[in-house]
Amino acid sequence: MPVVPVLDSTMHYEQSGSAPFVFLHGNPGSSFSWRNVLPELGGLAPDLIGMGRSGKPDISYSFADHARYLDAWFDALGLDRVVLVGHDWGGALAFDWAARNPSRVAGIAFFETIVKPMNGSELPLPAQERVRKFRTPGLGESLVLEGDGFVRQAYTGGVLTPVAEPDLAAHLAPFPDAASRRPVLAWARQMPFDGAPAELIGRIEAYDAWLAVSEVPKLLLTFENAPTLLIGPQLRTWCEANIAALEVVAAGEAGHHAQEDRPEEIVAGIAAWAERHGLVA
Repeated sequence: MPVVPVLDSTMHYEQSGSAPFVFLHGNPGSSFSWRNVLPELGGLAPDLIGMGRSGKPDISYSFADHARYLDAWFDALGLDRVVLVGHDWGGALAFDWAARNPSRVAGIAFFETIVKPMNGSELPLPAQERVRKFRTPGLGESLVLEGDGFVRQAYTGGVLTPVAEPDLAAHLAPFPDAASRRPVLAWARQMPFDGAPAELIGRIEAYDAWLAVSEVPKLLLTFENAPTLLIGPQLRTWCEANIAALEVVAAGEAGHHAQEDRPEEIVAGIAAWAERHGLVA
């Protein structure tokens, strides 16, 4: 079980082979989210700080916090010329890291992630309502910290087919109590919507500026199953118009946690793209 010291804590990661891929998970997930993808493509899949089997330091779990610990993880392992694969907040962290470390990135594949600050027309109404509830003091704590409903819903309602009970138990295991679910709530409150949180909006605008001009090969995997998806037709069009060196590959029907529904299509899409661009030996 590989674990490395990072700042005042530790980060766990999974490894398969020596491929250059680095898989970054989202909320409420861990490296376990990549269990059907990592062995097929090879590479590394860390647990973000406070999640999975990584340490749970006493921090606010802001985007900036996650980026600091992830920076330390990349540096501890001496990673260079990586191919980043990001889902959900993992995609946003991948964009952010790449924009700040462009010489260390060979390619970026992403799906169901935060590509830009969003407004009302880009975020489905049910999602808007959830964000506002999560941000409401007291209500957010009740919805996320008091019970495992938020995590459970991700893998029963955020997928086309609810995951098998053993897999659901593995997803729930890192978040057994209210204290362990603090990072989950922090992520839920940070969805960049209605101009908040301001510090994160600025950070996203910075990586969007890099995405617009960087010639690093990029791959967007898209799925069909609105309204549960984060990247629907409108944001796909935005990506095609605003992200340089981008290829778009449709990967079938899926829920937001598409690794659960379409792992084979994700593997095939990334492998073919990586081969076209000479990103793997």
